[in-house]
Amino acid sequence: MSDEENTPQAPGIAAAWAQPEEAEGGPRRRRGVGPDPMEMLRNWTPKTRLGRMVQSGQIITIDAAFATGMPIREVEIVDALIPGLEDDIINVNMIQRMTDSGRRVRFNVMACVGNKDGYVGLSICKGKEVAATIQKAIANAKLNIIQVQRGNGSWESGQGAGTSVPFKVTGRAGSTRITLLPAPTGKGLVIGDTGRQVLTLAGVTDVWSRSKGQTRTTINFAKATFNALKQLNAHRVTQRDQETLNIVKGRVLE
Repeated sequence: MSDEENTPQAPGIAAAWAQPEEAEGGPRRRRGVGPDPMEMLRNWTPKTRLGRMVQSGQIITIDAAFATGMPIREVEIVDALIPGLEDDIINVNMIQRMTDSGRRVRFNVMACVGNKDGYVGLSICKGKEVAATIQKAIANAKLNIIQVQRGNGSWESGQGAGTSVPFKVTGRAGSTRITLLPAPTGKGLVIGDTGRQVLTLAGVTDVWSRSKGQTRTTINFAKATFNALKQLNAHRVTQRDQETLNIVKGRVLE
């Protein structure tokens, strides 16, 4: 029994079993918010190798899961490794199509999730019902989660943990191009509302931006911002530059 108690566990799984189950007469979850992640973790039966490694305690951090190189195909893996993810619905569109049987109505939903501390995911899904499509988009966004590098790339920034991007980076989606530039601490997010939603969930609090193309397209604007954050991981940075730019990767800002 003592060996089981000493076995390391993912933070989400530990929190799920530490949280008491809801009593029959207790408060119920609000309708429309989807299933409870804690209850899903308690009843979770992994179907993939990575999921079994997370449940057994072999992997207790999301960085270790990325290091394995195995794809994340279960939402419970992300909930176990990064508990308390916040979600934001960026766009909801109604798509109508005329068919022989009548008018066909579907919904297009874009959702973004993140912990506001270096991890963010984005996804777009289609469905017949709004509520089901929103939950599907949130689940897919968790499966597409990435690590975001933050740093103090501006010459006006001081010492301390990075709150901006470490260097200039550009993302593209369709005709929309978003260029993120390092900004000093306290400047804020100088970007459109759609890009601000993605950067806020990613944990970036200061940035300059430059845009080109059809920026009124909400979906492409969000995708371009997300792709710019992905490009940060494609650059190789030396240890010296990491220390100079105060680059952090998904850790709690102090």
